[in-house]
Amino acid sequence: MSPSRILLTSACLTALLAGCSEDSSVGTVATAAAPAPAPVMVAGNTITGEGIPNPNPVVTQNWGDLPAGRNWGSTAGLDIDPTDGMIWGYERCGAGNFGAGVPVNCDTNLVDPIFKFDHDGHVLANFGAGIFMTPHGIHADSEGNVWVTDFAANEAGTKGHQVHKFSPTGELLMSLGTAGQAGNDSSHFNQPNDVIVGPDGSIYVSDGHNAQGMISMREMEEGRANGDTSRIMKFTPDGTFIKQWGQIGVRHGEFRTPHAMEFDSQGRLWVADRGNHRIEIFDQEGNYLESRYQFSRISGLFITADDMLYAIDSESSPTSHPNWRDGVRIGSIHEDVVTGYIPPFPREDRLEQGTAGEGIAVDADGNVYAAEGPNSLSQAGGAFTKYSKR
Repeated sequence: MSPSRILLTSACLTALLAGCSEDSSVGTVATAAAPAPAPVMVAGNTITGEGIPNPNPVVTQNWGDLPAGRNWGSTAGLDIDPTDGMIWGYERCGAGNFGAGVPVNCDTNLVDPIFKFDHDGHVLANFGAGIFMTPHGIHADSEGNVWVTDFAANEAGTKGHQVHKFSPTGELLMSLGTAGQAGNDSSHFNQPNDVIVGPDGSIYVSDGHNAQGMISMREMEEGRANGDTSRIMKFTPDGTFIKQWGQIGVRHGEFRTPHAMEFDSQGRLWVADRGNHRIEIFDQEGNYLESRYQFSRISGLFITADDMLYAIDSESSPTSHPNWRDGVRIGSIHEDVVTGYIPPFPREDRLEQGTAGEGIAVDADGNVYAAEGPNSLSQAGGAFTKYSKR
């Protein structure tokens, strides 16, 4: 299959433009009268990254210091503090490391999961113990406050399915959602993926992590599968619910796991629709504007001050989004064209695809930071990776 044919099929699958349908029994896609948008032809191979320049070839694995005695847990989130340019991230309290047969996570291991680092990886702040089960999305707002989603519930039903706001020094300022209880009404979340504060101070939450599997067309048309949801929720600055949009599906304005969000310089909301292998762009009221298809199966987004989009793909492999290679794809927000590509680095337990990350952040000097999985149940932990220019 040629690269152009692969791009056409991916766009058809993700957009569900009129006439696209899924045969769930064989996993194939049929196209009818209305074709998907033709791929933009550029130098290099968007699917594999071959021939596309790598602007950040220097790789620093295991970037960032942890306090003495701490083991890396998994991680999936990073952001840049707009007040001082430092780096916020988290690690899941040693999650995935097992001691005496007891799984270690932020509910059983009450250490501080949230970190602020300087550009050399030294810890500037560390807090959040006792509040989380499994941190997921992270966002630093214009005042330096830090927002973190907690997407999984603990066994006792007292933590998880929430969004927490912290001051720069770690004071818990606000919590949204009902602790430990999943739901799809306005007062509950069901595995919230990410949170971001809009230009006017409104709060946006992308909700529904479980929706990325290929579910049946009937379930998608009903708007949910097995109680799952896939939506964007909007709140006032004080946490009052305003509205929501989206459901499980593949049409524009629908999602199969809205995994990450970013605002661009025009005030548009970009959503990484990971299960649909695309980015959906909306205005602040939830009106659909346009899509991007060339950035693969996106787990994380970052948009720089000069309108460059960095989209990180942690999942593409022979068994998930076949033929595509994971890594970081880079391009201007103004067109669906990849102009830079940072490949994953090899790791013995991920020989088939290499290691990229789920979360991504870019500092003012153009250094790229990735939050590395893990994305395998057999892996013990993750770390941060720094990609620098020469």
